[in-house]
Amino acid sequence: MRQAGFAATACYRYPRDVTSQGFGAPRRPDSVRRIAVRLRRAGLSFQLVVTAALVLLVLAAGVGVDQARAWVPSSVLLLLLLTAAFLLRLVGTVVVCAVVAAEVVFLELTGRADLGPGALIVYGLAIVAVLAFVRGREKLGLSGAAGSHMLVDLRDRLEAHGRIPSLPAGWRVDRALRSAYAEAFSGDFVVAARAEGGRLLEIALVDVSGKGQAAGVRSLLLSGAFGGLLGAMPHEQFLPAANEYLLRQDWDEGFATAVHFAVCLDSGQFWVSTAGHPPAVHLHAGSGLFEVVDTQGGPVLGVVEEPAFRTHTGTLLPGDALMLYTDGMVETPGSDVDLGIDRLIGVAELVVATRRGGAEAVLAGVRAGDSDDRALVLIYRD
Repeated sequence: MRQAGFAATACYRYPRDVTSQGFGAPRRPDSVRRIAVRLRRAGLSFQLVVTAALVLLVLAAGVGVDQARAWVPSSVLLLLLLTAAFLLRLVGTVVVCAVVAAEVVFLELTGRADLGPGALIVYGLAIVAVLAFVRGREKLGLSGAAGSHMLVDLRDRLEAHGRIPSLPAGWRVDRALRSAYAEAFSGDFVVAARAEGGRLLEIALVDVSGKGQAAGVRSLLLSGAFGGLLGAMPHEQFLPAANEYLLRQDWDEGFATAVHFAVCLDSGQFWVSTAGHPPAVHLHAGSGLFEVVDTQGGPVLGVVEEPAFRTHTGTLLPGDALMLYTDGMVETPGSDVDLGIDRLIGVAELVVATRRGGAEAVLAGVRAGDSDDRALVLIYRD
């Protein structure tokens, strides 16, 4: 079922700019940015203005608790603490927390509000929690409300790198990704690109060490870098280049597994290579058989200098499909990986071969659990 050689001239590619998928600084939300610009033009700091406004609101709340307790309960101070945690940096938050603490003590000692020991403990814990949260956020370089929007922007950028480019008639790509415990970030990601005027499609499915949020930052960095490499060099050089990039990062947990797929959209000839990654699976429509593509043996990325990666060459005929996936789809504690691959193929026989569904249906049918990131990519030639 294999075809010998690489037939490099079948799909000659022109290199594209490696930096074309670079990052760019995450932007503030437009409304916050406009307010900040207006305040700077007036010679004022956004943080200073918000801090002063919250301090005044805390003092006004104290007066309201004393004079109109039915309309202004003491719990309004907790709301102001949460507002400070959302909008302010550490210095401004410390100021607001100090004013709240002083006001709570004053209200209790003067008898203007009967808070009781339970309420005092709650206020104390709330202040400690708010300060710990803002301090941890500031260590990450995230400031106020813009920090949360930056995380959303980073997540969107990670998803954008995995978008499959538009394909000619007769070709389809379907993908499904799930992060461990349904977190916002995943250690699995996809990058894809077309080259030589669109005749060649390349896809890389990568599994970064770690899972969920712990691997999210590395996934974001690698998705941009690998997306820039993809299509910028001959396909057989992609994994060595990705390995060299990871080695230069010198991370404590700097390794990753990957499967790289390239297909000539005119002829259907394809090449698959893996780096410490589960093997791809080829569905042959003519026979209805699933072939496990033999590319095992290549080391994981970021560990060995000048590694050798095996490449499988084949052809996707009309009706065929190729399946790429990460180990979260086939690995379960105490179970053999080969059994997991067999289970995945069994689901694919029921879903893909019969055209009853796509990647999402296969992922749901495997029921691999949510303790690990999971990703699946299906390439169809109709």
